[in-house]
Amino acid sequence: MKKVLAINSGSSSFKYKLFSLPDEKVLAEGMADRVGLDGSTFEIKLANGEKYEEKIAIPDQETAVNLLLKSLKKYDVVDDINDIVGIGHRIVAGGETFEDSAIIDKKKLQKIRDLKEYAPLHNPAEARGIEAFMKILPNVPEVGVFDTSFHHTLDPVHYLYSIPYKYYDKYKARKYGAHGTSVRYVSARAAEMMGKDLKDLKLIVCHLGSGASITAVKGGKSYDTSMGFTPVAGITMSTRSGDVDPSILQYIMKKENISIDQMIDILNDKSGLLGISGISPDMRDLKHNPDKRAQLARKIFVNRIIRYIGAYIAEMQGVDGIAFTAGVGEHDARVRRDVMKSFQFLGMKPDFDANWTNGEKFITKPDSKIKVMIIPTDEELMIERDVVRLAHLE
Repeated sequence: MKKVLAINSGSSSFKYKLFSLPDEKVLAEGMADRVGLDGSTFEIKLANGEKYEEKIAIPDQETAVNLLLKSLKKYDVVDDINDIVGIGHRIVAGGETFEDSAIIDKKKLQKIRDLKEYAPLHNPAEARGIEAFMKILPNVPEVGVFDTSFHHTLDPVHYLYSIPYKYYDKYKARKYGAHGTSVRYVSARAAEMMGKDLKDLKLIVCHLGSGASITAVKGGKSYDTSMGFTPVAGITMSTRSGDVDPSILQYIMKKENISIDQMIDILNDKSGLLGISGISPDMRDLKHNPDKRAQLARKIFVNRIIRYIGAYIAEMQGVDGIAFTAGVGEHDARVRRDVMKSFQFLGMKPDFDANWTNGEKFITKPDSKIKVMIIPTDEELMIERDVVRLAHLE
């Protein structure tokens, strides 16, 4: 049986799913955690629900790849390693170089490395993951699936910043967005649930996780999105600030006597829900906490979502459906409820009872002018499908 691996390599993690072809059944999934750090572990979960975890030194991506392949054979997930006929890799930043997913050779691998300025924590780690597979399975096609590719349909009106145009000409300084693989899956699934052709719909996808973004999808294409040159822009996130007036950065830097690199670290790692609440970056920790700043953080998070949704409804001159996905979007009923309340004036009719539980479904009433849905995302499935498409594995 032919099989395809979907890989998500982080700076210190290595997540995977193994799919069978052509039925797209998940045969195994798991991760190597704390790669390159003390206390690393390797985990595998089989299709029958059995789960195995071991504490083992994982100094680099190549070790993680070897552990994965060894475990797939150990637990009889594959009879022969040659059953794996394609490998797909999630890559955060493709810049303007990669307008679609692509089969990766050594030349393209170097381009991924060259784009590290756009995603310094992600692209180098993802490149190391690809290189490790190239070394161990040299004859298996490697496909890069870029978070930014879906947003290549943005108009210059939406992706350019109001700074001197020469910085775009010289350095490609522009909005690139992120979460494109997730949005691609969720928007297509929303159209299926609504029983309509995606090309006929105006949708807004709220990918609300640790990283969070709002994307307007018009005619099946990315129309506008909240994340910018990097994933720090847009709405409030777990530890990322979202949009700020850049002048405040200079002001704080002078007051605190810190560098621009230190300031960017603060915007990425110490801001958002964590920075406002002073308690936690995790929405679950803030949900029932009576602390005023904890509740303020939740209110600001919801407010920024509403702000972007409202702007995108105006930009697209209407909206047919709104989808909530990712950790918070799929599991925080209060966030969904508070967002929906703000759009009742447009004919949205929330079904608050349906909203109170999670899982894929509509959370508006049948006669609602705007349909709202919970749709669990499946980025790995999109990666698998791109491998099948580009490596001609049909």
